Amino acid sequence: MHELSAQTDPVITAGLRPDLFAGRGVLTNSRSLVLIALIVLVVAGFGFRANGLSSEGLSEDELNKLSAVADYRANGLTGANGEHPMLMKAFQAATIILAEKWNNAHPTNQIAPETALRLPGAIVGALSTVLIFLIVAELFGVEVALIAAALWAFDPSAIGFSRVAKEDSFLLFFFLLANVFWLRGQRVAESKDQNPNKYYWATAAAYGAMVASKYLPHLLCISICYYWMFQNLPETRWRLGKKRLLIFFTIMGLVFLVLSPTVLLPETWKQMGLFAGGKRISHDGYEFMNKLYPQRFDDWLRGIPFYFYFVFTAVKLPLLTVIGFVIGLPLLFRKKLGDGRYFILFWFMLWVVTFSFSGGKFTRYYTTVLPAVLITSALGIQFVGRWLATRAGNLKHYVPASLAVIVIVASVVASVQAAPHFRLFTNSIGGGTAWAGYYFPHDEFYDASMRDVMTEIARRARPGARVASESPSLATYYAEREKRTDLICISLSDPEALKQLSNGDFIIVARGRRYFSNDGLITTLQNYVVPAAEFKLGSIPSAKLFEIHESSLSIVDLFSNPLSSVAK
Repeated sequence: MHELSAQTDPVITAGLRPDLFAGRGVLTNSRSLVLIALIVLVVAGFGFRANGLSSEGLSEDELNKLSAVADYRANGLTGANGEHPMLMKAFQAATIILAEKWNNAHPTNQIAPETALRLPGAIVGALSTVLIFLIVAELFGVEVALIAAALWAFDPSAIGFSRVAKEDSFLLFFFLLANVFWLRGQRVAESKDQNPNKYYWATAAAYGAMVASKYLPHLLCISICYYWMFQNLPETRWRLGKKRLLIFFTIMGLVFLVLSPTVLLPETWKQMGLFAGGKRISHDGYEFMNKLYPQRFDDWLRGIPFYFYFVFTAVKLPLLTVIGFVIGLPLLFRKKLGDGRYFILFWFMLWVVTFSFSGGKFTRYYTTVLPAVLITSALGIQFVGRWLATRAGNLKHYVPASLAVIVIVASVVASVQAAPHFRLFTNSIGGGTAWAGYYFPHDEFYDASMRDVMTEIARRARPGARVASESPSLATYYAEREKRTDLICISLSDPEALKQLSNGDFIIVARGRRYFSNDGLITTLQNYVVPAAEFKLGSIPSAKLFEIHESSLSIVDLFSNPLSSVAK
């Protein structure tokens, strides 16, 4: 009985049963047109990601990368920023060196440090378009693959994540690359006499590079779970065995060590231990939908609510993409879709378990599940297009493609309107532009106005003035860029430092930098003191600058005294 069941449930991914996904449309049957379409998507997607990379100032996190690169260049391999692997910083070092050489040769056409630092992420973000296409083509066919690739190329959030100098874009790129080889290895093992070993070893190498990008090796479980579900089918030929699995993990480990050798340094392990213990978290809260929550990972359900990323899905993707996702999600449970759907289901399940229930969250963690969301949306778009085609008479051949184009163009329009501040995009479900910065202010603003604020302070400030903010290291960096090394930058959450403020000093209140430790002071300042200057990202208020006078100094004195009843 078991054998009969196995025979009636064959493996039916697109790569193994292309007849189930055969083409509806000219692109499916023309490799040249598919190639041209992918080139257009990559180039256009890169254009969105790379244009105006220096339009926003660095965040404190990004400054840490810049400092680590400087430390590598000055002292060789060190444990600087050791809580994160080395691979991305190696790419950043290369682009920074190239930018310096360019600047020396072209003094009138300079590349900003922000651009040089962020460029590697923009590149891998654009190239991820091709990897998404290859994975989806293997699972669901070319038609869905092109839609999913286009949605990634033009999605405002996907673009915004790629424009931040953080590890998540590299993590995603190598995760996708690994599974391009993994799924191809499945197809070769199941349908050809060719030896699939080279695809297994390429998968292992890509996963080694993934861990060398960010310490999240458990993403490998997505591939392993998908592989394991086929092992009870007697007719499957996709079996690695113990020996090949041992070789697989050996290759993965060796590639990781080659690409991130700093992991061998004692200082790196010290930094990793501090990070794992929550001691590298410098602030005591995170603002989500105008409410403060604890931000430690081990707070679990006591921290940022589990529905954080569900809200992100609802309000930060273009409306038609969200509708496509809502339609596509139940399709993943339909057998007719093929066994490739299990890969997406495992992707969702393991990602949600990993990221939704921990107390500490940032929107950039969504980077690694966003392709799965867009793939599901593409499935929904394809489904609706074919359903409409059955009712369109003579126009039935044009309806699916037309619907896909409409949804993709909607993403393009959304990104054009959001540029260059893509992280602030908010769809009509979330209230549109009027509500931008309300849901996830820390990640939406991400210190982007600090450069402009410090430029203004450098123009106004007396010699030796103090500047209080929640990003003192970043304020110091931009003060030095403005040749104001005399400015003293202190933490707004440090009561002892606040006691040193006097007339003529400054306080920076940046949106997204509201914490339990500074909430009372910030609220009181904004309610009772007129700011010296206000700053915006596009049309969205992003920061206020307060210059200390007698009235504001009395407020600061109240909140710099921990025993003050008002401060409590």
